Amino acid sequence: MEYRKIGNTDLELSVITFGAWAAGGWMWGGNDEMDAIKAIQTSLDLGVTSIDTAPVYGQGASEHIVGKALKGVRRDQVQILTKFGMRWDDTKGSLAFKSKDNTGRDIDIYKYAGPESIVFEVEQSLRRLQTDYIDLYQIHWPDVTTPIEISFEAVAKLIQQGKVRYAGVCNYSAAQMEEAEKVVQLASNQVPYSMVNRGIEAELIPHCIQNKKAILAYSPLERGLLTGKLQSDHQFSPGDHRANHKSFTPDNIKKTNDFLASIEPLARDKGISLAQLVLKWTCDVPGITIALAGARNAKQAAENAAAADVEMNREEFDFIQGKLESFFE
Repeated sequence: MEYRKIGNTDLELSVITFGAWAAGGWMWGGNDEMDAIKAIQTSLDLGVTSIDTAPVYGQGASEHIVGKALKGVRRDQVQILTKFGMRWDDTKGSLAFKSKDNTGRDIDIYKYAGPESIVFEVEQSLRRLQTDYIDLYQIHWPDVTTPIEISFEAVAKLIQQGKVRYAGVCNYSAAQMEEAEKVVQLASNQVPYSMVNRGIEAELIPHCIQNKKAILAYSPLERGLLTGKLQSDHQFSPGDHRANHKSFTPDNIKKTNDFLASIEPLARDKGISLAQLVLKWTCDVPGITIALAGARNAKQAAENAAAADVEMNREEFDFIQGKLESFFE
């Protein structure tokens, strides 16, 4: 496993970081708690020391599972990343979207990062995670109802109190990052990035490289689309958000699978899966610091972790880049 420094900090994360959204079940058609715990523990055994979660993932379920999975593990041997600023139990801020919880009950999700909410959220997260500090505390989405500086003044206080080690953001633009930097040093920005979703290359990646900020790429497998395991007629489980996602139309699945077929010989020559090839390519993109990869069971977790050990030279990287340009640009 490779470990990379996050921004101008002494925090190092495993280049493959465990993404625990699906572990919470919410928007993924449910989950099996024991399978999720085994997936996390298998990842730890294979050198994945970093776990990214959020309160809203299963409305506390994901953080609870992470806390249980890490019980008995030396705290200084793992890095816990979680978030704030998305509430399902309050109506302050702006409505993000309507959803259903894991029991099928209707819930409304609000984006809100007021200081009092951040103080409340961090205590809830610490309790669920069974820890007394969070390594990287990230705002989940921009909150248009609270000035950025006001939100991060609250985070700065948490750092002073020792409840948080470093501050990060998610889904922020370069300009929003600069606003937050007026109050606290940011370590990172967690944003979506994959072979078929490369919008951050124009502005955000150059900004982060220039300012020495880490980029934590989420959905590098595009929610499973880039594994090559989905067919155009795939039927998603009830409650799975992918059923209505633009990336999972029959035409887009076919187009993506045609691209994957063009790079599959390289994966076969290396004796690895398409998913491992995709993850390795993502980690090698200049400016991408780590890739978050979710797993719902131990087998998936082991496959993701092994991607970090894949060897890829410049010629192979450029070969994949060329195929991307011919299929998607």
